[in-house]
Amino acid sequence: MIVCVAVVGHQNNPLYLQSFTEADDALKLHHVVHCSLDVIDERVNNPKRSAPTLNETFLGLLYPTENYKVYGYLTNTKVKFLMVTTDLDVKDADARNFFRKFHAAYVDAVSNPFHVPGKKIASRSFGARVSTIVKSFGSGTVG
Repeated sequence: MIVCVAVVGHQNNPLYLQSFTEADDALKLHHVVHCSLDVIDERVNNPKRSAPTLNETFLGLLYPTENYKVYGYLTNTKVKFLMVTTDLDVKDADARNFFRKFHAAYVDAVSNPFHVPGKKIASRSFGARVSTIVKSFGSGTVG
């Protein structure tokens, strides 16, 4: 089950963060997302370990904790997508499919002529589309 999704800009500024749990966990999830950014920076800036997968946008499992697992995706413009889940075994194919849909929703949101690049995404239609994608995660349906 996905408990949080986030979009982080190329300067590590939060563009969108939505949690799908009770309000008590929101601060903990923000912390988990923030800690995952260090792992992304380490993977991107360490060319020795990431040389074979230089063109790969899916970063895989970034930050496993006792209760959560964080998966990451990096766009060509260095925008980071993060997914925090409570599932113990998430298939890479499911995570890739989720990020592909999430990326498409993000592109549609920032293509809006009224959106200011680099600012938080406040589109209600983007939020609704993300909620639909999150609900369909792992079920094999197209959202």
